[in-house]
Amino acid sequence: IAVNQMSAKPTCLIVASASPQGVSAKSFQQCFDHCSSLFNLQTATPGGKPIDFSGVDESTSRWVQDFSVKTYATPAKLESIDGARYQVLLIPDCPGALSDLAHSGSMHRILTHFISHQKPICAVGQGVSALCCVTEGQKWIFSSYSLTGPSVFELVRQPDFADLPLVVEDFVKDNGGSYTASKEDAVHVVIDRHLITGQNTQSTLLAVNNLNLLCGAK
Repeated sequence: IAVNQMSAKPTCLIVASASPQGVSAKSFQQCFDHCSSLFNLQTATPGGKPIDFSGVDESTSRWVQDFSVKTYATPAKLESIDGARYQVLLIPDCPGALSDLAHSGSMHRILTHFISHQKPICAVGQGVSALCCVTEGQKWIFSSYSLTGPSVFELVRQPDFADLPLVVEDFVKDNGGSYTASKEDAVHVVIDRHLITGQNTQSTLLAVNNLNLLCGAK
């Protein structure tokens, strides 16, 4: 019976950055914990490199330690992922995504599959920058979508703001998407068809809960 229950679960691919700026520990924990009961989870990073967690604090340090010794903590190589094997795609808040996922050919390939089959996609915070890799010729494949992501007002507080290779808000507006944001650090989630985006780490829980609802309604 357990095997049947396992096979009945949809499989969710959690894509994380492999760059030194890493992945938000809080956002990743919320994604993992709230999806593990509903989905079979598979993590993947560029090159299959271990996940580097950023912003680890008292509330997440124990979880990160426990997670890192589990067998499922070893990510698959993003380059070898076949999007057809997964029903759901989830990208937590990854400050490092700007350096790798935002211009990843593998990410492009997986997202193209998910869009063509209208499969649920959820991206949060800087993880939304991973969606910016999908450009076909001159037209961005998410150009008709409404979405959110880190606002300029949130990003400008970072010391490396001037060196950011990509600003999600500007990219979306420049490439025909519809961008909205709330106040800095406020919870803000946008749902458009099969795409769910959250503005920041604070929006992770609401975004993931909506992903669960979306999958339950299919």
